[in-house]
Amino acid sequence: MASAPTSKYNSRSLENESIKRTSRDGVNRDLSEAVPRLPGEIRITDKEVIYICPFNGPIKGRVYITNYRLYLRSLETDSALILDVPLGVISRIEKMGGATSRGENSYGLDITCKDMRNLRFALKQEGHSRRDMFEILTRHAFPLAHSLPIFAFVNEEKFNVDGWMVYNPVEEYRRQGLPNHHWRITFINKCYELCDTYPPLLVVPFRATDEDLKRVATFRSRNRIPVLSWIHPENKTVIVRCSQPLVGMSGKRNKDDEKYLDVIRETNRQISKLTIYDARPSVNAVANKATGGGYESDDAYHNTELFFLDIHNIHVMRESLKKVKDIVYPNVEESHWLSSLESTHWLEHIKLILTGAIQVADKVSSGRSSVLVHCSDGWDRTAQLTSLAMLMLDSFYRSIEGFEILVQKEWISFGHKFASRIGHGDKNHADADRSPIFLQFIDCVWQMSKQFPTAFEFNERFLMTILDHLYSCRFGTFLYNCESARERQKVTERTVSLWSLINSNKDTFKNPFYTKEINRVLYPVASMRHLELWVNYYIRWNPRIKQQQPNPVEQRYMELLALRDEYIKRLEELQLANSAKLSDPSTSPSSPSQMLPHVQTHF
Repeated sequence: MASAPTSKYNSRSLENESIKRTSRDGVNRDLSEAVPRLPGEIRITDKEVIYICPFNGPIKGRVYITNYRLYLRSLETDSALILDVPLGVISRIEKMGGATSRGENSYGLDITCKDMRNLRFALKQEGHSRRDMFEILTRHAFPLAHSLPIFAFVNEEKFNVDGWMVYNPVEEYRRQGLPNHHWRITFINKCYELCDTYPPLLVVPFRATDEDLKRVATFRSRNRIPVLSWIHPENKTVIVRCSQPLVGMSGKRNKDDEKYLDVIRETNRQISKLTIYDARPSVNAVANKATGGGYESDDAYHNTELFFLDIHNIHVMRESLKKVKDIVYPNVEESHWLSSLESTHWLEHIKLILTGAIQVADKVSSGRSSVLVHCSDGWDRTAQLTSLAMLMLDSFYRSIEGFEILVQKEWISFGHKFASRIGHGDKNHADADRSPIFLQFIDCVWQMSKQFPTAFEFNERFLMTILDHLYSCRFGTFLYNCESARERQKVTERTVSLWSLINSNKDTFKNPFYTKEINRVLYPVASMRHLELWVNYYIRWNPRIKQQQPNPVEQRYMELLALRDEYIKRLEELQLANSAKLSDPSTSPSSPSQMLPHVQTHF
């Protein structure tokens, strides 16, 4: 088991080159050693198959299945095709064709993936080859249904950085200047007794006692009380997050909840109102009353103003992404591209999320009001809005480690239901809880990075790596729905963090144009004219779509940076050598001019 990894292990990445062996007949044959394997990864089986490539037609190959990946290599001399698919990416496995199927390559397996692609393999009908492959894939792609561990728990990779140490809530709140005279840290949730989906450490108003918090929890969905996410360093307005109030059809009121929101407003004497952003469309918020939920009405919550942000629910987002997949894989109909993209409504949803986050950021940045954000349960749209607003307001979160802290804090520790939304190791592909909420957040971050190319320390590869390992089950970072579940499963002791991989190879994920700026607020333009589909992510599997090549200016800039580093290193070596000579009396210079090192560089 991997526990608190410290020593460096150069594990082979998914993109690593493979070893080719040539047999006597001149055909490249794959030996098991040629398959990249991580420490803890075990080969289960291999079979000869026909891969039905949607772009180049049938390709004969050999597929290797381990407890972590499906790896296919072409056996054809004119094809260098390699498929490397983590089993966690697989959403569904279906048998195609039956015993009576007669068409060429009509008998085999259809595999649906979570990362915008499908795979199809044709197999021979004799010898139960399909049944064997189906059963092995099903067991290891959906380990939870077969009492097997998720791969992250058997992954034995070691890195020179421990990613679990990246986020320390006390240090992060201290960075924000907390606690102070108006806000305190409480450990009331240390054993997850107040709210089982919140972290153990919470920041609440200084004037609110722990008994007050318990009473407020009874009136908030899932006991998710309003707690501080971020405080402005100068004007001291805050972003607070929570779930919907339990108003119900009868319009129930709770004096403790009403008073608590007023206490939040009064933490800043400069403001007269607390702004509440309800992420839902107003129609949905009203409909939630029928199931015991609702929203803060003006007559009950004085000194507040309420705005609905019209962001749709998880089911609408899931269907929207399905439509995106339909138009990008396997074929892109270029003649109807714009109308097809518009019909998915995907960019419309991205626009509404960004617009909502801009409103939150602007309200806080201006000092006009503190902001409370919620949706229904406060773990989907709420996380999107708070984290994006914080990214706009606080340049720290635009660094590599700052962004990791933002994800750990607003998404992981505050209980975004990663297990339910992604379905790690779960065979129930039709689960109504599946939804691309975190993908939308990363898409919004990418849109911002396109509009502000020098503002982020990380590059596109960083964002894509996060998304790839959101599904892969190689790391423990995104496993389970909340901190209490992760603690029960000892995730930080038994698995490796994704941040260990990234922070051990930071240069790979750096944006060469990054310019560190303090206190610069970013306001992206959220109009449809300025938003675009993230082609390098959504259409990356299609070889016919020209991938956006690295910017030649960026490449040249990287070369110059490397050259600069080389000259600095040489200069330091010369200075060291010279200081050693100066400290040696036997080599004392006879004239002052000899004391100056003659170093020439191109700069």
